[in-house]
Amino acid sequence: GARLSCTNVASPPLYHFRKFEFNPKVGIDNPALTLTEDMDGEGVGEPRFYLLTKESTETFGFCLHEELGCHGHVIRQIELGGVAQRRGLQDGDRLLQVNGHFVDHMDHFRVVQKIKASGNQVLLAVLDGDSYEAAKSLGRDLSQLLPDDIRPRLCHVTRDKSGFGFSVSCPEGIRGTFQLSVLQDGPADRAGVPPGSWLLELNGDSVKSYSHMQLTKKLKQSGNKVTLLVASSEVEEFYRLRGLRVTAALADTSRLPFKVRELHLVKGPAGYGFLLKEDDCSSGGVGQFLWDVDAGLPAERAGMREGDRVLAVNGESIEGLDHEQTVHRIRAREDQVTLLVIDPAADEFYHSVGFGGRVLLWLGS
Repeated sequence: GARLSCTNVASPPLYHFRKFEFNPKVGIDNPALTLTEDMDGEGVGEPRFYLLTKESTETFGFCLHEELGCHGHVIRQIELGGVAQRRGLQDGDRLLQVNGHFVDHMDHFRVVQKIKASGNQVLLAVLDGDSYEAAKSLGRDLSQLLPDDIRPRLCHVTRDKSGFGFSVSCPEGIRGTFQLSVLQDGPADRAGVPPGSWLLELNGDSVKSYSHMQLTKKLKQSGNKVTLLVASSEVEEFYRLRGLRVTAALADTSRLPFKVRELHLVKGPAGYGFLLKEDDCSSGGVGQFLWDVDAGLPAERAGMREGDRVLAVNGESIEGLDHEQTVHRIRAREDQVTLLVIDPAADEFYHSVGFGGRVLLWLGS
């Protein structure tokens, strides 16, 4: 298993009222709210959703096991007083979804990596062990127990002669509640903004305290490009009913023009053909950068570009590693290596929209 933990916010016990289980403490970013009634009278309960948030020096407070004679990815070794316990995860729960991605069918190591790649916040969907086994015995498709899409979207909109292609409406005198009307085939529509969606963040900043006038001013100050965190009405309702806070770290980023890239290099007679250098990141901190990419050698053929920053080596984050440790990771396999990298423009963009100076690895998964 992999030790995975979080913040030391105390949480009161759960209370049970009819089919709802919820945590009434105000101010916690994700009081658990879960449907617990059986499905179709067959003893299969509903999945439960938990948003776990931790400090960078902590773990999520549980281990994920793959056990002989036991199906699925099993939640074990829940740390006493840890975030997993405080949020309500139970020993024996089966993990179904990580940040909106169905994982029950995935390789165990890859699932662990997805959780680690989430950084300090992860949204998990789990099913209790008895319900999981009952569903399996009935031949249920477990993915059908989950909503189709529970992720907000990050959309990067470039203005054309008609503008950004959306208009904003809000209730009279109410701050922070903005719904978007989207012009068909306009810039916002092409960028993937759903019609009727709710605006949550503008250029990495929450809009929950904005008045309509302040939002209009911020849009004008954005120039020709703007990045929106939006949620459809269905997604907004999903989070609101469960008391979960929507953040950019949970967003679907597939429509963004900026991508992380996975490079697979097989060493040639002259080596890989690049130099690794430690340098300051534009967003702060220190990073490992790729330079002196030799023409015609494996690095260039794999798509490496000078100035790329390394995010992961062989599927494992190098966050917190120094230069020597990163080089050791790259040399761990004698004749090949897989690097997850990002170019400077994309790196700067993700920092600007609230990814804390680093791109989460799940963007590349």
